[in-house]
Amino acid sequence: MDQPYDLLTGILHFSAYFGLSLVFLIAFKFLYALVTPHDEWKLIREDKNAAAAIGFGGAVLGFAIAVGGAASNSVSIIDFATWALVALIAQLIAFAIIRFGFMPRIVERIEDGEISAGIMLAATTIAVGVLNAACMSY
Repeated sequence: MDQPYDLLTGILHFSAYFGLSLVFLIAFKFLYALVTPHDEWKLIREDKNAAAAIGFGGAVLGFAIAVGGAASNSVSIIDFATWALVALIAQLIAFAIIRFGFMPRIVERIEDGEISAGIMLAATTIAVGVLNAACMSY
């Protein structure tokens, strides 16, 4: 008799976590676009800039990996939301570190469509997402 209840409870928990994950993902996409000085959406949609698409895609993927880590290691929906927020902040800080520390010309290089800059941005933000996710286990 408990099996249908457990299944329904599992589906409800999945729905809550997945729904909140999507909210955080959408929020991240907009916040990331706000903190970058270039307009990713314009570069990708209108200019068909592959470097911007690669860099932005990597940032979104890195964040999704971190949020996945938060979801799989959290003990409650509040715990999950807290760690997803930490992941969001960490990913935004990662871009700032790349921009102001490792690759100060990253913005110009992305705007110029330099694929190597987009790949390095994507690789770095994905790596931060993996590290972020790994550090959320406790």
